[in-house]
Amino acid sequence: MDSDGLYIHIPFCHGKCIYCDFYSQPRRTGMDDVVVGIISELHTRRAEADYRFGTIYIGGGTPSFLPDTLLQQLIEALPVSGISEFTIEVNPEDVTADRARLWRSLGVNRVSMGVQTFDAGILRRIGRRHTPERALQAVLELRSAGFDNISCDLIYGLPGQTQDIWRHDLETLLATGIEHLSAYCLTYYEGTMLHRMAAAGRIAPQTDDEIADKYDLLLDLTARAGMEHYEISNFSRPGRRSVHNSNYWSTDGRWLGLGPAAYSFDGRVRRYNPADTDTWLKGLPDASVAEDETPLDLVNDHIVTALRTACGLDLSALPPDMILGLLADAAPALASGLLVRTGSHIAIPHHHWLIADAIIRPLIRI
Repeated sequence: MDSDGLYIHIPFCHGKCIYCDFYSQPRRTGMDDVVVGIISELHTRRAEADYRFGTIYIGGGTPSFLPDTLLQQLIEALPVSGISEFTIEVNPEDVTADRARLWRSLGVNRVSMGVQTFDAGILRRIGRRHTPERALQAVLELRSAGFDNISCDLIYGLPGQTQDIWRHDLETLLATGIEHLSAYCLTYYEGTMLHRMAAAGRIAPQTDDEIADKYDLLLDLTARAGMEHYEISNFSRPGRRSVHNSNYWSTDGRWLGLGPAAYSFDGRVRRYNPADTDTWLKGLPDASVAEDETPLDLVNDHIVTALRTACGLDLSALPPDMILGLLADAAPALASGLLVRTGSHIAIPHHHWLIADAIIRPLIRI
């Protein structure tokens, strides 16, 4: 990558969805302190690795939950000059024509919106606050404000989501002409309400066959819509891949993460901020902690992330003494077609990405 990423974590949201394991707080108090803290952290840490920012991504939580005055205060403090891609995450219920125009006027040129499903009953059960109609209207309002790069999220494997509902979700969203789709398989993260409900027998996870059928339909309909499947959960129109997120998966990606629970990587050392707002605030202007990673850990991190992408793993980026051993361990998967090799790259064909973890596990270096 020829530029670095700036990630900002906003730890506030309207309410906690039952599946969410991101650090967030369903409250409004303390927003001013967090915005001022992020600006302070930026001023202190931006020179720690001579970052050259090319992308900005404001995520969370729900950044669109911030009042307009605070969001404007934050954005006006950011190094927006020379930024090619500036993304903000929003929820459909926060989008209005006026707010969309404000975001665009502040330099935001890409919006990532959590739709998840167009089934009203499922939306209510998983804790979402918008309606299917509001999600569709939000896309129109973003378009009217001048956004020509819109990404939306869907989830498959939701409780009560049949194959017909999933087909409707995909067809409805793809018909809007959005440039990017992130489609995630529902995960029962420990500590979430979803996990507790499953443990209590209140809901049952969908079977592997049901998930596989939904994944196959996802591949079929996105391909028909002309979308590229460039990462295990991400699809885009040609030329509309997420530049910021692609930086995370590249060999030489670097990024600075600000706000509670944010992660950074300067090319050598990974750092994380405490996943607690009060602890993070007390530690400012630099509350980050270096992860205890060895050079081998960094290699394994790269193997795992690279093999989740269409580009795959560039063997020439590995330490030379590891290549032959990795290829020997990869031989069974290469022979069976679970992995393919093209020149110096090995990759998992996208129709096998649903079992990527099992394919990657034997390749981890020890």
